[in-house]
Amino acid sequence: MAVVSLMLFVESLQVTIRAAMKQDEDSHNLLLPLTETILDAVVSKLLVKSIQDVIDDDGSVKDTASPELRRYRDQVQALESRLCQLMDKLIRNADNEASLSEVSIVNGRCCIKITGDKSSSFDGLLLSSGSDAGSMIEPIIAVPLNDELQGARALVVRAELEALSKLTDKILLELDNIQILMQETVTLDKVTARARYSIAYDGTLPDLYLPNIEHGIVNAAKDEPASTTSSAQLTKRPWKLFIPNAYHPLLLQQHQENLRRTKKDVASATAEIRRRRIYGQDIAEEDQLASELDFMKIRVSELERNHPIPVDFMIAEETTVLVITGPNTGGKTISLKTVGLASLMAKIGLYILASEPVKIPWFDAVYADIGDEQSLTQSLSTFSGHLKQIGAIRAQSTSQSLVLLDEVGAGTNPLEGAALGMSLLGSFAEAGSFLTLATTHHGELKTLKYSNDSFENACVEFDEENLKPTFRILWGIPGRSNAINIAERLGLPLDIIESSRHLLGTAGAEINALIMDMEKFKQEYHEQLQQAQHYLMQSKELHNDLEVAQKSIVDHGIAQRKRKSRVVSEYAVMARSIIHKKFQQYRESAVAQRVLEEEKAAEKAKSEGAKGPEPASTSAPKKTQNTNSSMVTEANGKIIDENGGIPEVGDLVYVPKLKNQATVVKIDSSKNEVQVQAGMMKLKLKLKDVKVQKQRTSR
Repeated sequence: MAVVSLMLFVESLQVTIRAAMKQDEDSHNLLLPLTETILDAVVSKLLVKSIQDVIDDDGSVKDTASPELRRYRDQVQALESRLCQLMDKLIRNADNEASLSEVSIVNGRCCIKITGDKSSSFDGLLLSSGSDAGSMIEPIIAVPLNDELQGARALVVRAELEALSKLTDKILLELDNIQILMQETVTLDKVTARARYSIAYDGTLPDLYLPNIEHGIVNAAKDEPASTTSSAQLTKRPWKLFIPNAYHPLLLQQHQENLRRTKKDVASATAEIRRRRIYGQDIAEEDQLASELDFMKIRVSELERNHPIPVDFMIAEETTVLVITGPNTGGKTISLKTVGLASLMAKIGLYILASEPVKIPWFDAVYADIGDEQSLTQSLSTFSGHLKQIGAIRAQSTSQSLVLLDEVGAGTNPLEGAALGMSLLGSFAEAGSFLTLATTHHGELKTLKYSNDSFENACVEFDEENLKPTFRILWGIPGRSNAINIAERLGLPLDIIESSRHLLGTAGAEINALIMDMEKFKQEYHEQLQQAQHYLMQSKELHNDLEVAQKSIVDHGIAQRKRKSRVVSEYAVMARSIIHKKFQQYRESAVAQRVLEEEKAAEKAKSEGAKGPEPASTSAPKKTQNTNSSMVTEANGKIIDENGGIPEVGDLVYVPKLKNQATVVKIDSSKNEVQVQAGMMKLKLKLKDVKVQKQRTSR
């Protein structure tokens, strides 16, 4: 059924991927290598059905695997039923009350177990006997049935083997596809595990490059928070290795598990106290639980406050060997392990437990000499064990390797150990690994930086006031000796302290004082850097607020302009409507006035006609006079009719309805219409509604 589960899982995954591709094609392109592998996988539905027809969920062979198997199993059930009935009958017919009888199975044969002193009341074969266990008797009458049952069971086994053999042949035909499915599923499971781990611990995608080929600058991530501003500025330099705020994976995992477990205990204790209060149970135990709850809350606060301290690794491109010094339990070894684990995690596709951005070389191998290599079986002391390990590393490491050496030159005479350590590190710097990180207590190794540019110093910080390390790394500063100062703070007699300082010498004291000043300067630098980061974050926030305010002002101005434009448009529409309405009213009143005047003129003419016609001699000269008066001659000699001539474009006309002058803009002779413009208004009027006052001059 494992094969069926594998195939059904791949088939379900294919359906899910196809559905996701329809919804979002970008996600498909992002996961293209994985999705192609899964979608190209071949799932044999016929084989799945064949296995499901033969194998049950519990792994047994189904009755439907073959007709023979069903028939043989039915035969076995019938024989077992007959044997049970026979044994029950024999036990009921037995009259021996002093003995107890029960049915038992011995080697697949149905027998009767008799306990007691007296013999059985039926004939049978004695299979076994004992004073405590009783006697196992197979009745003679049951022997043929037992033999037949054994034969039927053998047939069942043979039928099962035949069904499994046929199924195996089918699986063999699809074996290659099944192996491919298995490999692809394992690959997908590894990718999923890496992704879940990286998300769970909020890892950072590293920028990997090949040593001695590419030395690019790490690009800061887009939209990075203000806390990474200093890292973004620092990455403008070409770094060989850049891991800001790096955590040791095991330390971070242990801290999160302890915090999660303690919070779970707090929740359980709180629920238990609430339950006891609801049901009114045992007040004394409730008080004890309350005190335990308070202790657990304090424990949670301590865990949240004492978060693992990250370390920064910023190794310049020209650095080949980094020498880390400092007191014991200061974090030197953990720092080496953190770099080694980060390099290996990056190579296997895991995100790095650090802040953005992260730049790590693609090391071909990581060699480490950490811990005690002494061996009684090989007659190796601590010193010789270290030397053997370092010798092997020196022989195998290449110009693309990472080498981690803990406590170089330890375990022997300090002078000889220091000299040997300087020579070893010098060999790694000249023709050894791509990057070597070494920890030591020898002060002579600190001086290598000042004679060779390939070396760099770093030390773990020590809090002299609290007499404990801070687990932070100070870069560019060699570690100093704190033994005499610690002894003085712990109350050692002053004469011993002064004698120790005298034996140490003035030069050593001056060096320690210089290192102390450098440490203070470094601390002040970090404090000022943090303050600058804080101010920069505030300035960014203010800048963002200013941009938001500016955008809101611009949006408000645009909205106001739109609103004003809309109001003006509405008033313009209203004004046009009012003007149109007034014009209509005026036009109607003008027409009515004209009709009234015509009616009055008609009545007057009628009344004059009733008085009698005037003499012809008198009317003729008057008509001639009116005709002459209606004609006007311009300077160019063209005669125009003021009472109704045909105007031309550009002529000045008089509109009686408006009682105003207008200029002809367009003439439509087919419709006997003219378009005039009076001020801002354009009107279409009939030719009879205008009077030509002045024609334009003919050219």
